[in-house]
Amino acid sequence: MTISADPKKVKAICFDRVEIKGQNKLAVAKANGAYEFLPTVLKEFTSEKIIAEVKTSGLRGRGGAGFPTGLKWSFVPRNTGKPIYLLCNADEGEPGTFKDRDIMRFDPHLLIEGMIMAGFALGVHDAYIYIRGEFLHEANVLNAAIDEAYAANLLGEHILGSDFSMNLTVHRGAGAYICGEETALIESLEGKPGRPRFKPPFPAVEGYYGCPTVVNNVETLATIPAILKFGGAWHAAIGKPNSTGMKIFSVSGHVNKPGNYEVPMGTSLKTLIEEYCGGLQHGTVPKVIIPGGSSTPWLTAEHYDTPLTYDDMVKAGSFIGSGAIIVMDETADLLALTRRLSHFYAHESCGQCTPCREGAGWLERVLTRIEAGQGQEGDMEVLQDAAQYMAGRTICALAEGAAAPVLSIIRHFPEAVKAGIVGKAA
Repeated sequence: MTISADPKKVKAICFDRVEIKGQNKLAVAKANGAYEFLPTVLKEFTSEKIIAEVKTSGLRGRGGAGFPTGLKWSFVPRNTGKPIYLLCNADEGEPGTFKDRDIMRFDPHLLIEGMIMAGFALGVHDAYIYIRGEFLHEANVLNAAIDEAYAANLLGEHILGSDFSMNLTVHRGAGAYICGEETALIESLEGKPGRPRFKPPFPAVEGYYGCPTVVNNVETLATIPAILKFGGAWHAAIGKPNSTGMKIFSVSGHVNKPGNYEVPMGTSLKTLIEEYCGGLQHGTVPKVIIPGGSSTPWLTAEHYDTPLTYDDMVKAGSFIGSGAIIVMDETADLLALTRRLSHFYAHESCGQCTPCREGAGWLERVLTRIEAGQGQEGDMEVLQDAAQYMAGRTICALAEGAAAPVLSIIRHFPEAVKAGIVGKAA
């Protein structure tokens, strides 16, 4: 690794080596530090020490929920007599998110190394990478890297001569957004329709085939090697309290340089957009910022200086989510955006919960009518009531995701909705 041991000088963690040509090959990856600390972990670390370091690091899940990773690992019971499973959530279906696929295609051995270390900490012997079905290239790159790792005894029986053995398998999904939810992912991996489960029990206690299971995001697992090499306190010194470390933000929309940017947590939206992304295509201040993927509530120009931390985003009325920042300038057609997002969520609803199954369809149909200039008096109230009654009344959070853009446009830009309503003002 070229990562600095001085937390003040760290430029990247997960993206430290992504620009190195051939980094997806084991020989190149090892020449650049891959697996260099793994023998030390296997020989000198215990499960308790690893989990303690991850807790100290303050690392929170990078897939969207932001749950403390070390705490999640500590929930896994070790006395059930059942096998423990580690599942990597590489589904990455949240609109606007495209960070995990870069880790997988450019530096797959970083993810594999992180999974080996996590598997060692948890006592895992079978681990899986559940990857989005459309990511065929990334799946092929991962499989090639896994084959190399097996050949080098980095996977399989008695890894590097230790007592630890672990198998790793790539499983391709079928392109269902809902399978980004951890229990729906587990259902799909078991060969069932991808539908969320009631919780509790949580996967850490009863997950894959009823066994203790940890589900972590790609970026989360790819951060583990650096944490164990440099220490939890090192990671905690990067970023801000309760929002530690570096974070990859996928920035798209009306910016001059869209792309993935790994920055310290606590960097402001304004700094990220203006200094990293080259500013807006039109105007000087965004009209809308969707900060954590399309399922998060919108922010507006008044939030432009908000720091990218979990707490500050909540105070602003939204969430960091997956880190997918969608920026809209003054040219944006917000009604068309909302209708398109509603179509996505209506299509992706698994249909298990009535408020989501029926409500998402209602939102799309009403918005389609309004966008065509055929809205009716009372449509604004219908949209608001339907969205409000969807949220919090389903097994998973897809209903909240479907409601977020509708409630956001009504709250911040009601005139954009009213313009398509015929007759009296809504």
